[in-house]
This record gives sequence, C-alpha cells and structure tokens, in this order.
Amino acid sequence: MLVELAIGDAYGAGFEYAAPELVRRGNTLSGYVRHPRHHDLAPGHYTDDTQMSLAVVEWLLDDDPLHRTPEAATAALADRFVAAYRRDPRAGYAGGFRSVLDRVKTGAQLRAALRPASDKSGAAMRAGVLGLLPDAADVRRLAELQARITHDTPGGVAAAVGAAFAVHYCRHGLGPAADLPRWLAAQVPAPAEYGAWDRAYRGKVGSPGMSSARAAVTALAANRGTAALLRACVAFTGDVDTVATIALAAASVTPEYAADLPGVLVTGLENGAYGREYLAALDARLAERWGLLGHRGESADRQT
Repeated sequence: MLVELAIGDAYGAGFEYAAPELVRRGNTLSGYVRHPRHHDLAPGHYTDDTQMSLAVVEWLLDDDPLHRTPEAATAALADRFVAAYRRDPRAGYAGGFRSVLDRVKTGAQLRAALRPASDKSGAAMRAGVLGLLPDAADVRRLAELQARITHDTPGGVAAAVGAAFAVHYCRHGLGPAADLPRWLAAQVPAPAEYGAWDRAYRGKVGSPGMSSARAAVTALAANRGTAALLRACVAFTGDVDTVATIALAAASVTPEYAADLPGVLVTGLENGAYGREYLAALDARLAERWGLLGHRGESADRQT
C-alpha cells in the first residue's frame, strides 16, 4: 500500500500544476520526470503526501490511537508529524506549513503554532491507511481526529474521511469499484460547494481537499488497473500528486485492480533511509496486523 501510494505521489509530483500540454506529452509512465519549476525535488522522490502518510502509519502501528483518549491520540500524532519531518526534511510541503515544521521541535509546539482553518488536501492525502481498520466507525473517528490537527474545516474533514473510506470500501469488498462514488455519497456528506461524490469530477484539480478526493474517486470508478489509474489521475492536471496518492492507496488493497505499474516506476522510487524498502517493511507490518492482500507484497517483484 505505502509503496503504491508513494509511486503515485512521486510520479504525480513531476506534473503538479504543470502546463496541460506538458502533462499530455509527458504522462506516459515511462519513468519519473523532473518538475519544470520545482528543481529541489528529484525525479522518483516522494513529497509530503507520503511523508505524512508514513507518520500516520507509524502512529497507527506503534501509538495505539484506537485505545487512547482523543487528546492523547492527537498529541501522539502531532509528535509523529514533527518527527517524520525532522528526521528527513524534504520538499513538497506548503510554504507556511514547512516554515512551522522548520521552527518547532515537538507536537505540542506544532499544534500551538497552527491555525487549522484550511480546506486544502493535507488531511486527505495522509488518511488512506486508516481505511484498513475493520470498523467503519473507527475509520471515521481517526480520520476526523487527524484532519482536525491541520484542516479543521467541513471540506478538509470530509475529504479526509472520504479518502479513508475509499480504502475501507476497497479493502473490505463492500462493493464493485464502479459503485464507490454512490456509496461514498451515502456515507460521507460533502459540503455543497465542493460537489457530490457521485458526480464525476471534470477539469483541473484545485487546492481544496475535496477536489483531490473527488478526482481520485472518479478515477477509481473508471479504471481497473493501477497503470491506467495513475495516468488518469495525472491527466486531470492540477494537484495531481495528491489525487494519485489517494487513488493508488485504495487500488492497492483490492484484486479488482490489476497490479500493472511499470517496473521502472517501482525500481525508480527513491530508496534512501525512508524510501522503497522502508515503505515495504511498513507494508509488511500492516499486512501482519490488518491483512493487506498478499499478492500486493509480491507485485513489485513481478513488475521489475
């Protein structure tokens, strides 16, 4: 799961808010590309979408948020956000948020510095792993809790719950992928100004989290292989690394999507201290705890 979502993030990062013509020419899945403006992000390197997802995974596996008070669980996750950034500072964060992370040393300091009034995609991009939990009430509760640290708005919270529920729907076989938009519309009320889950997303993906989440759900409903899914996510243009992160997280946990990402994207994903092998090790722990699909752990070997 983490390997797939990181591939989506890293591939999409090369096209984030790039000119539509560049996206049309370059979105071939033949390899990672360098963003035309963001030269501090090397091809094949993931962004804040994956780094914050890592923090959520480590929190879920090691801090037992299901059995802690909301305040204790929130405090532990804020500490994880800071620790993940401080051990591995990287590009991709919004400028304001990155400047806060550069200043603080603890989760308490982070929470004191933030004004979580954003409706952007930061809470949705990291919520997918929570969908592995078997109880939908737990998925909703933790998705909302983590969103409120940084994006405590109706749109920010709804996008995070929707991204987590997309994984939950796929992982637990609640229906065919084509019906995901309709199921989400019944489960997660969407603020009217962002559009309905069961209305196909069209056009460029803007900064609101609901835009990224809705685009990912539209792509999930229309494709049945991870390669076609990734291309569809990037073809929207705009905030496409987040769209791909959300969509690949969900597609990675169901056999309904063929595991056909090109090997060049698997082997080309960064493999430093917190790169591909670290992500795969966390995937193995998630599989042991919540039963990720076994064939997903083997997919990278088949694709290389």
